[in-house]
Amino acid sequence: MQMMTRNVLLNMELEEDDEEDGDIVLENFDQTIVCPTFGSLENQQDFRTPEFEEFNGKPDSLFFTDGQRRIDFVLVYEDETKKENKKGTNEKQKRKRQAYESNLICHGLQLEATRSVSDDKLVFVKVHAPWEVLCTYAEIMHIKLPLKPNDLKTRSAFGTLNWFTKVLQVNESIIKPEQEFFTAPFEKSRMNDFYIQDRDSFFNPATRSRIVYFILSRVKYQVMNNVNKFGINRLVSSGIYKAAFPLHDCNFSCESEDLSCPSERYLLYREWAHPRSIYKKQPLDLIRKYYGEKIGIYFAWLGYYTQMLLLAAVVGVACFLYGYFDQDNCTWSKEVCDPDIGGQILMCPQCDKLCPFWRLNVTCESSKKLCIFDSFGTLVFAVFMGVWVTLFLEFWKRRQAELEYEWDTVELQQEEQPRPEYEAQCNHVVINEITQEEERIPFTTCGKCIRITLCASAVFFWILLIIASVIGIIVYRLSVFIVFSATLPKDPSGTDPIQKYLTPQMATSITASIISFIIIMILNTIYEKVAIMITNFELPRTQTDYENSLTMKMFLFQFVNYYSSCFYIAFFKGKFVGYPGDPVYWLGKYRNEECDPGGCLLELTTQLTIIMGGKAIWNNIQEVLLPWVMNLIGRYKRVSRSETTAPRWEQDYHLQPMGNLGLFYEYLEMIIQFGFVTLFVASFPLAPLLALVNNILEIRVDAWKLTTQFRRMVPEKAQDIGAWQPIMQGIAILAVVTNAMIIAFTSDMIPRLVYYWSFSIPPYGDHTYYTMDGYINNTLSIFNITDFKNTDIENPYIELGNYTLCRYRDFRNPPGHPQEYKHNIYYWHVIAAKLAFIIVMEHVIYSVKFFISYAIPDVSKATKSKIKREKYLTQKLLHESHLKDLSKTMGLIAERMGGGVDNSVRPKLE
Repeated sequence: MQMMTRNVLLNMELEEDDEEDGDIVLENFDQTIVCPTFGSLENQQDFRTPEFEEFNGKPDSLFFTDGQRRIDFVLVYEDETKKENKKGTNEKQKRKRQAYESNLICHGLQLEATRSVSDDKLVFVKVHAPWEVLCTYAEIMHIKLPLKPNDLKTRSAFGTLNWFTKVLQVNESIIKPEQEFFTAPFEKSRMNDFYIQDRDSFFNPATRSRIVYFILSRVKYQVMNNVNKFGINRLVSSGIYKAAFPLHDCNFSCESEDLSCPSERYLLYREWAHPRSIYKKQPLDLIRKYYGEKIGIYFAWLGYYTQMLLLAAVVGVACFLYGYFDQDNCTWSKEVCDPDIGGQILMCPQCDKLCPFWRLNVTCESSKKLCIFDSFGTLVFAVFMGVWVTLFLEFWKRRQAELEYEWDTVELQQEEQPRPEYEAQCNHVVINEITQEEERIPFTTCGKCIRITLCASAVFFWILLIIASVIGIIVYRLSVFIVFSATLPKDPSGTDPIQKYLTPQMATSITASIISFIIIMILNTIYEKVAIMITNFELPRTQTDYENSLTMKMFLFQFVNYYSSCFYIAFFKGKFVGYPGDPVYWLGKYRNEECDPGGCLLELTTQLTIIMGGKAIWNNIQEVLLPWVMNLIGRYKRVSRSETTAPRWEQDYHLQPMGNLGLFYEYLEMIIQFGFVTLFVASFPLAPLLALVNNILEIRVDAWKLTTQFRRMVPEKAQDIGAWQPIMQGIAILAVVTNAMIIAFTSDMIPRLVYYWSFSIPPYGDHTYYTMDGYINNTLSIFNITDFKNTDIENPYIELGNYTLCRYRDFRNPPGHPQEYKHNIYYWHVIAAKLAFIIVMEHVIYSVKFFISYAIPDVSKATKSKIKREKYLTQKLLHESHLKDLSKTMGLIAERMGGGVDNSVRPKLE
């Protein structure tokens, strides 16, 4: 029977079964049961159905009614006889469910059904995997299990550390350290080699759930038109089952009444998810044990990222404070606010008809704020962040290697099984080039190329759609700027805060940022479904391949979605505007936007603040508020319906499902934040501080959500953070370029330095010493009002008096010059300085990054030695055990042969 079980799964390519008229086929170990999919159920008695048992009144029980068999998984369905759907639909669903449950029993699983205590329609099917099934599938899945206690993996001792460090650590008297073992892939033929002291505890609950889910995902329930339908996921999505999940081991708020239960959920809530534990380190080993390595590695990465953000936040705050306290020395801002300088400079209109002439000192308040961010500290911080991101990635690789060793996932890639959806499509037979044996694949090389082309085209189309939405936002900016210019007050000396702070540029920026954020959220919701459909069509082989493929598609989309508006403000806005007499138009109609006289850096900072803040608020509403409200409503309905104590499986059913993609959206949220912290940090030094505060709360919010609001996820293995690692490396490389270009092209640092060192003194300047005095007057070009091509400009907002000239932001020759309105010598000096700065900054930071990457190995020498030592001792242990068994067998054979010889020789001697 065990061999038949193994053969069923080893041949999961799901060969075509002989069936007629769309029969449902149930594979038994000894026979095949066929049930027709139409008409009456003549063969219903052939189904093997679970026995119904009444709830025994023990709400914390994790066992069947007999108290012996542990519940490894729970399936929930609504009794078809009590549904309000059409009778024919209910009968079809009932037959599929019965076929599936019968096949589960045929595969060796044990089922027990219990009706809900609060809703008579609901039925809970509890699933238990007996010892023989666990052993068989542990070998098929190559699960590593303990051989003997391991004395190599030593935990750090904190006894010698000071009291403050002890406070931050997990209390080992409450969460005791796990015993470490040498492990090896399980083999039934070598069962005696494994450390089996108790069969009930040899497979921990997480491993049991993994094995049962492996079976549930691959058992068929219908074969129709040569198409195999199988797996619990499809049954849940089609509504035949309402849910499928492993059980939490107890209530999060109190320990289990069962003394044999470790109450790990309660310990996690108390020492990890509770707000009072916000300052403590995370109990990563217990997280990994309870939820699996995949969730464990996420929280390990998030915690490490947060720790590294602390250094970046400190430096960022220092640079911000430098800019804040140094703003009194900001000469160019003083000139803007000075009534005798900025108040006397008449600026040209920034649109054709409705926009008035305006005084430069209108931008006084924004220029003061700009001094805080556009300072020398910004340059220092941008260089620092280029080095910081490399240190973070390199040290994380080392930490990840340590976790691989401690959590025994070093050789995980060899263990991973193909996805059942992939196996079901393996209909093409090819010859393996290595083994020269036949194997099945889902599609030919030509078919694979067609799928890749179609998927790439779909992703490209959606990226173009985002770009179209960005263009729409730009058109909105250009249109609404005219309205704000005509309606907002222009008196900078007024006491109304709107008059002082809300300039037309600022009002346009804020409203456009809010609209951009709303569009980002809408497109994000739609594309999530599209990306999943594309990846399903692509049909990756393993779950890791599936997640990596989906990750790349989603991030590429999100990259354009979230960052496009920031790239526009940083590198395009105000760069191609022409001059007042000959402006550049978008689509032949809309005049290009101009930046404030101080540049677009402050607007970029505003955009980043709105998107980062809005995204954090939106995510918290989605992740915390909605599940809490849904659970609260469900709890209220249950209390009003019944006051009977509910069993553990029913309590868990009423929690929220985690979703098919699990932690995917958590990673995506953090990587998008990582991009904001690194790509545009030159414009907003406080971004690491905001990210640090958000992440400290995010860790505990995610922990609270997992332990209190969501059902327990199926534990999964994971070796690393997957495709997110190369994505972060790509962002780190791009961040050097973007920050260098922000400093060069978005801020006014380079023009100020050029003026200070070259144009403030002869031959270009009038001062006898290096100074910033006169910078504003020198960097604003002059335009003759009579040279306007559009003679319809009306300016009811300001009295021109004797003015015949206006100023605009550019470096061009004045009217009357032989090359009037052409770029002047200052412009070419600035361009040369900007390009030189970008080249020097990039090469310096890239050189430092390369040196750091080379100097810091991905795996520490100590970890490498431990991995090799453990592998050697494991092989030695298995080899010695094998030799002992062989010697014992040879000894028995020798004894038998010796006894046979003595008996045959003795009579002749006599």
